[in-house]
Amino acid sequence: MGRGDFDGRELDRILRGREARARGKLAPIDADFNHIPDAAMTAAVASLFAEGPSTLRNIANWRVKETDRLRAVATELRKLGAGVEQGADSLRVTPPARLRPATIDTYDDHRMAMSFSLAALGGIRVRINDPACVRKTFPEYFDLLAGISRAPA
Repeated sequence: MGRGDFDGRELDRILRGREARARGKLAPIDADFNHIPDAAMTAAVASLFAEGPSTLRNIANWRVKETDRLRAVATELRKLGAGVEQGADSLRVTPPARLRPATIDTYDDHRMAMSFSLAALGGIRVRINDPACVRKTFPEYFDLLAGISRAPA
């Protein structure tokens, strides 16, 4: 593996005993994701926790991935209660006042499953349809996520 590349065992070793704590809302973003389009999916989901609307730009290449990710991400964010404006190469995500529990479709896309699973960190129930699609790149993803997550009290 190259520098910065981790397999699940290495990530598990690094994260063991660590915990993230909520410290309030995230700052909204307005960013060009041309050079990191896959990270933009996670940013879109993280936008659910922002203080205001976030805009993700230059993501037209999402349309030519495993699925039309631009349409798919917009659809699934709406299920969680977000306001979403979809442009030809952008998304504007307005976080809801309160997240809604949702069942998320993955469109057989491993990044959809992994990115949208993070919405559960907002203390709501999120069901991921076809979680096995992560086998393509990160088969132990959900086991590791469960290992660093805690059920709401």
